[in-house]
Amino acid sequence: MLGPKINYQLLLDREIEQLQKEGRVPRLLLHSCCAPCSSYTLEYLSKYFEITVFYYNPNIYPSEEYERRVAEQRRFISELPVKNKVSLIVGDYDPKEFYSAVKGLEKIPEGGERCFACYRLRLEKTAALARELGFEYFTTTLSISPYKNAAKLGEIASELAGIYQVRSLPSDFKKREGYKRSVELSKEYGLYRQDYCGCIFSQQERAESKAADKTDSQQEV
Repeated sequence: MLGPKINYQLLLDREIEQLQKEGRVPRLLLHSCCAPCSSYTLEYLSKYFEITVFYYNPNIYPSEEYERRVAEQRRFISELPVKNKVSLIVGDYDPKEFYSAVKGLEKIPEGGERCFACYRLRLEKTAALARELGFEYFTTTLSISPYKNAAKLGEIASELAGIYQVRSLPSDFKKREGYKRSVELSKEYGLYRQDYCGCIFSQQERAESKAADKTDSQQEV
């Protein structure tokens, strides 16, 4: 049985309103999956938080793709004008961590349990680092994507907040046209926008989808 639907944007609004009343600019560890997804998120949150972007994505395949995305993340942070400081930590790139996390789930379609295991892997590393380095909050850019399950991300983050004793910043960044704004910023900064989530499984699914579309088009002709 599903629980009540949570409005994460409303929760975020309330959190920010309270911080403004207190006159505080707390430190936030923001997990980022890529520069395009971080674009609107950083533009928005840097008004209220001092942010360290944590680029930890051992799911990305191949290594050349990973390096390209890291470079774009670093470039975007250096070029974006912000009110409060934004810095970057690049995590270890060890794909074995990803394959271990999703073992047995390899054939699950995109958007299912395999993705949820990947969410948990990256969010747990973020929460643990936030605790270690003394951040007040942690969150992720992942919820900006229309292909990511914001409710599941929120559920996992809330659980990890309790385990690591670091506050999870509520987020569903696709709300209020956040995804649309990320597309606009990507064009403005000339950001590389990949056509698959990042892992080898999503790459294969994308290739199969393209091949199927091509076959259907040829049959129509």
